[in-house]
Amino acid sequence: MKENSMRDVKIEKVILNVGGTGDKLEKGFILLQTLSGKKPIKIKAKKRIPTWGVRPGLEVGTKITLRGEDAEKMINKVLPAIDNVLKERQIKDNFVSFGIPEYIEIPGMEYIREVGIMGFEITIVFTRSGKRIERKKIKRGDAKRQKVSAEEIKKIMIDKFKTKIIAKGGREQ
Repeated sequence: MKENSMRDVKIEKVILNVGGTGDKLEKGFILLQTLSGKKPIKIKAKKRIPTWGVRPGLEVGTKITLRGEDAEKMINKVLPAIDNVLKERQIKDNFVSFGIPEYIEIPGMEYIREVGIMGFEITIVFTRSGKRIERKKIKRGDAKRQKVSAEEIKKIMIDKFKTKIIAKGGREQ
């Protein structure tokens, strides 16, 4: 009997982002552009947070979204920077999220003088066929069965990307 192709898990997108204002924002923009070869967008704040000096309309970060082949290439490019090791708490239902403290740890990446030393975050979003019914406006559906569990994501990361996953106590899975 054949497997149900609607149950196959796919990588929907990879999001790279850097948070910061002013000079850090510009450096993050250059870093993401150099890393991906595409033009990032700037994120504006929607809420006012007085303790951080954030007001609506203030640019507070920059991000880039990669899909398809570019997304897989980026995953293979950045995982060696963290020694192909993820912590269990970085894996949630539908996504994996981790940070890279310094971009120069990525193999093949050279120091960029105008950026200096800085890090960024990566989020890998997983999906199944049929997830779109949850997002569409007309005839919206309930896509609970399309959820990708953390256990399935762990299996994919181990099998496809040769990643080690460390549990809470520090033991490997």
